[in-house]
Amino acid sequence: MTTEVLIYIILAGIAALILALFQYAYKSKRTRLKAILAMVRFFTYFFVLLLLINPKFDKTTVYSEKPNLIVAIDNSESIKHLGQDENVSNFIESIRSNSELSDNFNLDFFQFGTNVGPLDSLSFSDTQSDISKVFSSLDQVYKNSKSPLLLITDGNQTFGNDYEFVSRGFKQAIYPIILGDTITYSDLKIQQLNVNKYAYLKNKFPVELFLTYSGSSNVNTEIIITSGNATVFKQPLNFSKSENSKTLQLNLPATRVGVSSFRATIKPLATEKNTVNNSKPFAVEVIDQKTNVAIVSSITHPDIGALKNSIESNEQRSVAILKPSEFVRTKDNYQLAILYQPNNTFREVFEALDATKDNRFVITGTQTQWSFLNRMQSKYSQEITSQSEEFQADVNSNFGAFIINDLDFGSFPPLSSEFGEFTVNSPYQTLLFKSISGFTITEPLLLTIEENNQREAVLLGEHIWKWRAQSYLNSRSFQEFDNFLGKLVQYLSTNQQRRRLTVNYESFYNGNSDIIISAQFFNKNYEFDNKANLEIILKNEQTETSTTLPFVIKQNNYQVNLSGLIPGNYAFTVRANKGEATRSGSLTILDYNVEQQFLNANVDKLERIAEASNGASYFIGNTNDIAQNLIQDSRYATVQKSTKKIVPLIDFKYLLLLLALSLALEWFIRKYNGLI
Repeated sequence: MTTEVLIYIILAGIAALILALFQYAYKSKRTRLKAILAMVRFFTYFFVLLLLINPKFDKTTVYSEKPNLIVAIDNSESIKHLGQDENVSNFIESIRSNSELSDNFNLDFFQFGTNVGPLDSLSFSDTQSDISKVFSSLDQVYKNSKSPLLLITDGNQTFGNDYEFVSRGFKQAIYPIILGDTITYSDLKIQQLNVNKYAYLKNKFPVELFLTYSGSSNVNTEIIITSGNATVFKQPLNFSKSENSKTLQLNLPATRVGVSSFRATIKPLATEKNTVNNSKPFAVEVIDQKTNVAIVSSITHPDIGALKNSIESNEQRSVAILKPSEFVRTKDNYQLAILYQPNNTFREVFEALDATKDNRFVITGTQTQWSFLNRMQSKYSQEITSQSEEFQADVNSNFGAFIINDLDFGSFPPLSSEFGEFTVNSPYQTLLFKSISGFTITEPLLLTIEENNQREAVLLGEHIWKWRAQSYLNSRSFQEFDNFLGKLVQYLSTNQQRRRLTVNYESFYNGNSDIIISAQFFNKNYEFDNKANLEIILKNEQTETSTTLPFVIKQNNYQVNLSGLIPGNYAFTVRANKGEATRSGSLTILDYNVEQQFLNANVDKLERIAEASNGASYFIGNTNDIAQNLIQDSRYATVQKSTKKIVPLIDFKYLLLLLALSLALEWFIRKYNGLI
């Protein structure tokens, strides 16, 4: 409180006293209650003046802050496979019931497998585990506090980033509770199997196997690859303590079109405890042709490399980068031409494509000669201003040519294009709208045109390489962007009639992966219908049993999750509105559970992350002292803190109460004595 405010308060007291005495000691003619009423009136005036001055006071609050104890439990199938599910449940219960631990820590429980979330109930049913997500997800939540982490896991990760590397950025001490048998048994294992997803008819496709052996004696075995009841490859193998790994590279024939399923098996030892990891299924889709794509350009640009890498991420496609004159000579070798920033050198290219009515994908930018492009075709035209402008993208949820997903285009960098009005003179669909400063305008940024049994796509902007890079930053993978571009290439590579019902699925899935089938349904005007009833009817070809599941709408498509299906071959029919439109197909679910491939806990890695973070590791059978060790660790002592606030007098409710009491008391005294 400043000296100036203190003077105001003193003056307020003097003024309140003068007014009270004036009203009751000077002006009033009754003397019996003058002193009492004057005193009450003094307090009333003083409280009112005090509220008008509203002085401010320092208010200090003292409180105790306990550290957090994060408990993250591995909820994947490998825990149950290793027989540790009951031990985990008992340990969690002991943590919850430890009152001394609760008095010293705020306990927060999480479970993880495919994703990280608050602990609800443990089922040990997650088909995969990503331990790295524990550190990346929880680091942001607890980065400003002392929060040691109890990591209850076997340390076996099936996908995601290396958790040992990610844990280096985690700012808390890590205390792994190691699950699993630490005894080393003799074990043969197919560590990894690499194979291309697609192969071509009458060719051979490569298969790469990484085989490992854990043990001290010399053993003999053999690797066998079968397809159905037929053996397609067999080779004897020898392992020893020093020679404990082998890499096999072989080629298998692709003899028939369609999905071919195989199983690689390494014969187990007589004393082997875990034989699940001795075999691994795989499948290859055999196709009888390959889509050849030509990128035609007379300039060099980073977009061209990005387009080539994106398109060739699908093994069914190959890309050649050609000058316009080279493409004209070899045009018949390609099913699709991508014309990058056309100029006068493209005259023969357009004439050749128009003569055969071949599909094309035109990409324009700041180096496009629009005067030439406007003359060479009449489907669209661009106002020529010799100025450039940058546009971001906004996805059109009603696009009906094929299923698209929003890749968070709003976060993508803008593309550079010609400034001016763009006019389309043919029937078209907008795939991406232009967006300027967050506002979507009606002009297309990416559009498709279908006319006279010919298809064309036009992208009005360069620097698409930045989109692919941003997609990687968003999702840590190029796959989403490559799939988006791949669907556009597939659409342009065929002239099939448009369908009201489109279904997007893979020919085969691993049994431990998410099996998602997506679909789109359009009304008769080819506008996306978000009120349709879609269902899928699946028939297991081995058991002859049928299952019907509904689709649920998600953004601009319908999806159904088939992750609970048993492995096998399935024929399916997707039906819209009880048969208004149908699509049929088949898929194969491979019998492979990655979580059952482990025999031991990954002790070494868990001990390393504990040491690097200044924590400590414990085995699940030796956790009696962990609670006391945490409580006695001086790093996790309860800290007493204080907060200092400047509080105005008007926030004190008691002063308002005293003012009300003084007014009420004065009224009561005057009423009682007949002064009112």
